[in-house]
Parts: sequence; C-alpha cells; structure tokens
Amino acid sequence: MEIFNNVYIYTVYTNLLIIKHVLLTLHKLFLLFLFIYSLNSYSNENAEVMRSGQALMVNVMAAKGLQEVMKSNLGPRGTLKMLVGGAGQIKLTKDGGELLNEMQIQHPTAIMISRTAVAQDVQTGDGTTTAVLFCGELLKMAERELNEGVHPRVLTDGFEMAKDRTLEFLDEFKIKHEDIAEKRDLLVDVARTSLRTKLDRQLADQLCEIVVDAVDCIRKQNDHLGIDLHMVEVMHMRHKNAADSRLIRGILMDHGSRHPDMPTHLENCYVLTCNVSLEYEKTEVSSGFFYKNAEEREKMVAAERRFTDIKVKQIIELKKQVCTEENGYNFVVFNQKGIDPVSLDMLAKENIIGLRRAKRRNMERLTKACGGIPMNDTADLTPECLGWAGRVYEEVLGEDKFTFVEDTRNPSSCTIQVMGPNDHTIAQIKGSIRDGLRNVKNAYDDMAVVPGGAAFEIAAHNELMKFMKTVSGKARRGVQAFADALLVVPKTLAENSGFDVMDTIIKMQEAYEKKGVPCGLDCDSGEVMSPGEEGVWDNFIVKRQGLHLSNVLATQLLLVDEVMRAGPKIK
Repeated sequence: MEIFNNVYIYTVYTNLLIIKHVLLTLHKLFLLFLFIYSLNSYSNENAEVMRSGQALMVNVMAAKGLQEVMKSNLGPRGTLKMLVGGAGQIKLTKDGGELLNEMQIQHPTAIMISRTAVAQDVQTGDGTTTAVLFCGELLKMAERELNEGVHPRVLTDGFEMAKDRTLEFLDEFKIKHEDIAEKRDLLVDVARTSLRTKLDRQLADQLCEIVVDAVDCIRKQNDHLGIDLHMVEVMHMRHKNAADSRLIRGILMDHGSRHPDMPTHLENCYVLTCNVSLEYEKTEVSSGFFYKNAEEREKMVAAERRFTDIKVKQIIELKKQVCTEENGYNFVVFNQKGIDPVSLDMLAKENIIGLRRAKRRNMERLTKACGGIPMNDTADLTPECLGWAGRVYEEVLGEDKFTFVEDTRNPSSCTIQVMGPNDHTIAQIKGSIRDGLRNVKNAYDDMAVVPGGAAFEIAAHNELMKFMKTVSGKARRGVQAFADALLVVPKTLAENSGFDVMDTIIKMQEAYEKKGVPCGLDCDSGEVMSPGEEGVWDNFIVKRQGLHLSNVLATQLLLVDEVMRAGPKIK
C-alpha cells in the first residue's frame, strides 16, 4: 500500500513539473509575441514579413517560374507564345524582350528579373531570354548549395570570382576583326544567326542581306559619327507576301499628292525639301483683321493670295532654271507645311509633284537620302539647295497612298519595305529586322564576334572548372555553381531541338577537350559543329552584358533575408 502511495505522489509531482515547463514556454512565447507586435507597431502595422528561409524560397521559385516560361523560346527551333490583350488583340512572338514587356507579371521578384532582362534588350538589342535563363539557373544552383549549409555571402563571393574570370575568358575567346566593314560575309552570318532564331529559315536568309545592306548604307557617310539606326526606316505595307520585302535606297512615305492632275511617276528628279507655308492660314500669334466693307475684304484676300503665289512662282522659277528640255530633268517638292489647292494646281501645270504635310520624321531622312538643304524661305532658293532622286512615284493600295523616292546618290538614309498578308506576320518581321539591325551594329562597334551555338558556354564551363582548383575555401562551391549554371544555354538548345540533353552536353564537352577549338551545337542534326564554318556568330557585347547583369541580380536576390510588403502607416 505504501508503494502505491509513493508512485501516486511521484506521478503527481512529475505532472506538476510538466505543467510548469509548459507555462514557462507559453510565457516566453507570449513575451516574444509582444516584442514582435511592439516592433511592428513602431515600424509599420500593415507590413507583411517573410523571414530568411521563406524569402529565399520565394525568390528562387519566382526565378524558376519565369525561367520555365521563357526557356522554350530559345534558339532557332524554339516555340512561339501567343499574347492575348485585354481587348482580344492577338500577338505571336518568341522575342524575349517583347514577351517580358507585354506579359502581366505580378510577383515582385519576377518583375525585377524581367526589368533587368528588358534593360539588356534596350542596351544591346538581344540576349533577353538568355539573361532570364542564366539568372534563374544561378538561383537554382544556389538553392542546392544553401540546402547543404553554404552561407549566401560565401556563395556570392564565389559568383563574383567566377564572373570576373568568365569575362576575362570572353575577351580571350572572342575573334577580333579590325577590318570588319570589309567582311560582308561575316556580317551576313551575324544577321542570319539573329534572324533565324525568330523567323522561318528561308525568310531569314533573304532578310539578312537586306539588313546588312541597310546598315552599310547609313554607315558610309557617318563612319566617324557612329551608326544611327534611326536613319533606317522600317515601313510596312499590308500587301503580297513577306518574301516580297525589299530595301529601298531612299525614302518610302505613307502618303501621296492631293491633286488629281499631278504626275504620279517622274524620273531624274531634283528634290526640294522645305518648311514653307503655301496656303492661306492663321498667323502664328493671336491677331485679327478688321475691314469696313466687302471691297476691303476682297483686297485683303487678294493680297494674301498674291503673297502665297509669289512663293509658288519662286519655286517654279527654280524648276525652270534647273530642268530644261535638253536635260529632261523633273522637279519634286516635299513641304512640311500645307499647300492649298490653288498652289497645287499651279505646281501640277508645271509637271511638279508637290507633297504637303510631310511628317517631321521624314524630313531629316529626305535630306539624308537625297542630299540638299532644307529651306525655310523661298526667297533664298538656289540650285545648291536641291537634292536628287532617280525615281519618284506613287502607288495606291486600297485607300492608302505611298510615295517612293528611289535611286538616290550616296544615300545616308534608307527604308526597309516590309510586306505581309496580315498584322501578325508584319509585326513579327518588323521586330526581327530591328533585332538584326542591332546585331550588325554591335558587330561594327565591337570589331569582334563570338562563336555561337553555345560554344562559349561550353568553353567557359571548362575554363571555370580549371579555375576552381585555384580557389580555396567554400568560395569554390560558388565557382562550381556558376560554371554549372552556364550549361543552361546548351541544355535548353538541345531540349528545344528535341535531342537528349545529357548526351548532347557530354558530346560537346568531349569534342572541346579533344580539339581545343570552339564547338557548338547543330540544332538540326544534334551533332557538334564548328561555328566558324557554319557561320553562327553571337555579339560580344550581348554576352558580356548578359553575364554581368544576371550575376548582379542573382547576387542581390541571394542576399535578401526578408521580404516585406509595406503599406502606409495608419495613425
């Protein structure tokens, strides 16, 4: 009986101790809650807080999600995305920059990554998809290392060391061409590499010649000033097929003359560009005219008409001076301001094409293409102020009129005429042409190219694995993660082309180790190819900018230990 009493007392005592510990724990939790509550009350009552582990997982998942969306677009065998607007507008594209601009992204981390990639597109004109893929892969590799206990700061130090070594290797890996302006075939290959990733192969091969000729056209006269791509106008006509697109060494304007008797086709034309009002119009400043009777009004109208007629007659006199029956030359007037019907009639009687209300963006291009000097007054007209065009003619498509100014002498401005049956095709071609122009311009600016087909990524991975042996401490884990992340480009190319990823990567690595020369992936056959022989080239600045921006963004996201959704403080 005594034994049972002792057991009972011991059990009660044990229960009391447990209850004591529970109460102490609850007390500590209550104090912790009060501390956090007071901290939030001093900072922001509406703030939502995610602690370090959760914050990192959120950032990694956002990067991986955006990567999954974009990875299928990479390379010449990538797929398209259909963008549907709020009003039902449909756009088909695989351009990374356009996708990131048009997509409605809600997650703050994904927005940050997309803005970085768009900055890459604005700066270099290409490489947006690669930047998103590389940034997402860096965070994916970092997640693996962090789960094994590596501190984020140590990992980012390794990333920085690997980035510096990769950029040094990129300077060694690029192929310099000091005389790249004379290597037309190389520039055509650069444009072809860019266009084939966005368009059909046959159409891309046709447009790459047009793109190179357009850049060469505007480069000749402005070699010392750089290449201004604004001097290349991309004008579309909803007509015929995309294969009918061509380069016009002159100007194409989307309006025509406004007189039925005016000629629609002239050859060997002097071109006058001016900004002179050839119509009765209100004054530039606020003013008024007062008259007593109808006779005074008629006199005022006649004086105004005489003032306008004098300016038109001065243009006609200049035409008679330079265009004679012996030389057979003709005359064309492009005016930024208006030309009234009476003035148009006077010009038409002299067989002069007169275009009024020419757009401001076309006026500079006209003088660049045709030569001459833009005039603001007809009193100072001389033959030296005139430009030249071999042909000026008008075409009518439905209700739209187009004026062509072709066969100009030494033009420093030109127009790419894009043809297509519908808006989807035209928008896709125009975007691809702009990217091709930027790629050719980058090649001129860099005076160098980089072997494409993921050849650089394979070579850089091999170089970083050698560099890792010289790094001591945990930082080498960051170097290895950076090297493995570089392989996302050849992996994605192989996956989008329908080949086995691991077999392709091993095949490319073995070929590079044996030959020691750049080895890229042939997306048609899945075999290893030489980028130089196949004409697959990337831009140096695109690679350099993509590596730098992706690393900076991934490093910043890894060092985020809290994500706070802040709201206004309620008093």
